[in-house]
Amino acid sequence: MIDPHPTEGELAILRVLWARRGPCTVRDVHQALSRGKDTAYTTVLKMMTIMAEKGLVVRDETERSHLYAAVHPEPTVQSALLKDLMTRAFSGSALQLVQRALDAEATSRADLDAIEAMIAEAKSRRDRS
Repeated sequence: MIDPHPTEGELAILRVLWARRGPCTVRDVHQALSRGKDTAYTTVLKMMTIMAEKGLVVRDETERSHLYAAVHPEPTVQSALLKDLMTRAFSGSALQLVQRALDAEATSRADLDAIEAMIAEAKSRRDRS
């Protein structure tokens, strides 16, 4: 499990790094975040420094403008956050988590079909092991 878990602000920064698929400067991240809401450059810099200390990003200091990259890929972080949510809110029950997700909003037929296919694949993997 990834520890510590990223905060909402840290996740926003990680999303920029994942979308860019490579190292970024603080300026790159600031520009991307500023499209959605007004964010101070110094705030982004401070957050990315903290994220480096927490092990969420790595900082390359070989260039004048330091480059940052996410340590963990997006699916790894999502899985860790989901596992934490499932444990804390649903007593570890995947069934309850899925029930609440399906109850929360209307799910399209295409999404339900995709979920059904994922369940069939998961059952198949379990049967093979």
